[in-house]
Amino acid sequence: MKKVFFTLCGLVMFLGAKAQVRVGFENNSQWYVDDKKIKIDEFEAEDRFRTNSYLKADYDWKNWSFGAQLEGYEPKAILNYSPEYKGFDIGAIYARYNNRELGLDVTAGHFYDQFGSGLLFRAWEDRQIGINNAILGLNVKYNLLDHINLTVLGGKQRIGMGFDLSDSYVFGGNAEVDVAEFFKFEEFGLQAGLSYLGKVEKDKDYIEEMNQNLSKMQHAFSGRVGFDYKNFFGEIEYVYKGKDALVESGVKGNTKQDGNALLFNGGYAAKGTSFSFNLRRLENMAFYSDRVLTANVYNRGVLNYVPALTKQYDYSLQNIYVYQAQYLLSTFETQEKIGEIGGQFDFYHNFEKGSTFGGKYGTNVVINGSYWAGLKPELVEYEDERQIVKTGFLDFGDKYYHDFGVEVRKKWSNNWSSIFMYLNQSYNQKALESLFETIKTNIVSAEATYQFMGDKSVRLEAQHLWTKEDKKNWMAGTLEFAYNANWSVFVSDMYNYGNDIEIEDEEGNITKNRIHYYNIGASFTKGTTRVSASYGRQRGGLLCVGGICRYVSEAAGLTFGITTSF
Repeated sequence: MKKVFFTLCGLVMFLGAKAQVRVGFENNSQWYVDDKKIKIDEFEAEDRFRTNSYLKADYDWKNWSFGAQLEGYEPKAILNYSPEYKGFDIGAIYARYNNRELGLDVTAGHFYDQFGSGLLFRAWEDRQIGINNAILGLNVKYNLLDHINLTVLGGKQRIGMGFDLSDSYVFGGNAEVDVAEFFKFEEFGLQAGLSYLGKVEKDKDYIEEMNQNLSKMQHAFSGRVGFDYKNFFGEIEYVYKGKDALVESGVKGNTKQDGNALLFNGGYAAKGTSFSFNLRRLENMAFYSDRVLTANVYNRGVLNYVPALTKQYDYSLQNIYVYQAQYLLSTFETQEKIGEIGGQFDFYHNFEKGSTFGGKYGTNVVINGSYWAGLKPELVEYEDERQIVKTGFLDFGDKYYHDFGVEVRKKWSNNWSSIFMYLNQSYNQKALESLFETIKTNIVSAEATYQFMGDKSVRLEAQHLWTKEDKKNWMAGTLEFAYNANWSVFVSDMYNYGNDIEIEDEEGNITKNRIHYYNIGASFTKGTTRVSASYGRQRGGLLCVGGICRYVSEAAGLTFGITTSF
């Protein structure tokens, strides 16, 4: 496949004079070291230097596009990425015909797509959290009468490198109709959509061993309606997933369960003020191209997109106790789960310049909050030894998480600006991580930026977290200096100074497990190229992007990154 890639690249360069060629490159490397506080385990320490590299080339000629992505994970992928990412090989390759006059868009090869909000189906790539669940197959889109968009797709899902595919076949269709345009409604907007996704799994040895009659086919459907009227907007979506076996320490064919999701988004937006909310109920919505991949920590084989509906916070201490969407079915007595129910809201207001609270330059205020609880499960057993987990539509179970935050952004002069934020959290660690307690936190963050001499700036950030649980109080700070639009340097530290958990070091001394997670680094940016380097410690925990998370382990060392495109 590498020969195919380089042959295509050569063809692209040859034909590039008559068409458009786009090339992007990204490399992230880490050199892990052991220090007095942090050591990686012996197995991982065999390869202390690791890199993730991505080279992507696209060639556009008239209505045609061709592209390929080459990926390298040498000598190994960065810690906590899927071990299936290894070596140097094709990550994705495609050919596309897109004729807007005909309304026809056809892609053969690897493709990404999404139906509705993604609760039913989403194929996407996010390198930071190690997800690439592209479908290798055929994707056909057709625009009918300018108001109806149709999609039909099918293929196999990538679960490792580009041609490491799931055993199952995935196929589906999506229809989107702009009802308001079709009927010439002028006062309001109205859209509707219907989707279907199915999969066919191959016979597996475990099915015969269990003597279970598991269906090869699984069907899922979704429908949605969206509207907007003047400053108001809203959308409601319902998803149903057909029955499949419970996967919990292996496939349990005697518990076959369907799943469903209901999502309602709404809000109001006007000049200077906006309000939005999301309400969602999830019941057993784990959906994987191969059932044995259910709940794997690398998100391999995931077919749908179920992000945590909470605000994505900027500061490090705000992201220690981060919430993940709870969509798995679990019958373990210590962690009985069938889904989640709750919602979040965001309110934004800009106090205008010259007003009492706006002052000379205006003031922005954001208030947000969320509340999430589990659905209350009940295990029912039938005479023929079949089992099912039941719950009522509004059967609230244990509270999982809440947060409430207030953020104020203020410009004080042509040189000074600041951000203040308060955040209150409650994190049910016992329900979410099978650990011990509910953690309640209060976090205050303050940031000030001073700009001077035209293109130079200094940013100082300070944070403090109060809690009586887990590792107790934390404090953190960052100092960043931007010399100009190209160069910047920073130094930061997080310190769990309140931690009273005692550990024994290699010399037999008993000490409090308090650690400085310090970092120092620099970056250079010019045009579309950015190069960065840093040295320090990484706190272990969840790293989340767009509400989807991956676990990162505690580590120390040198990090280097480069991205460029032309």
